[in-house]
Amino acid sequence: MSNKPARNDALRDRLSRSREINISVIGRKSGRTISNPVWFVLDEDKLYLLPVQGSDTQWYKNVLKNPSIRIEAGGAEAEFKTVAINDATRVSSVVEKFRDKYGASDVRKYYSKFDVAVLAQMR
Repeated sequence: MSNKPARNDALRDRLSRSREINISVIGRKSGRTISNPVWFVLDEDKLYLLPVQGSDTQWYKNVLKNPSIRIEAGGAEAEFKTVAINDATRVSSVVEKFRDKYGASDVRKYYSKFDVAVLAQMR
């Protein structure tokens, strides 16, 4: 049997106690691994990311080209496959989840464009 579920449980535990995670993406032009700290929302088994500058955010443009990312939280990490969300109703739902977790004023302060979101699914 694989020990993968135990690793996933450790990551899920870290995610449940974290306000910020690091994501590593592959640069669409450089091909290099680029890491960024980001806010996130864990909703059951779904991990949502909201690019700070919406579709203009560099890491978002990178995941469009290479949807595989690595997420690290509190020393636990795993590979995820991302799916871009650009349906306005679904993006609004993700924005609401972020407002619930981080507060509407902080979301308004740090996020400038709400046209896309990202769903990261554990591999």
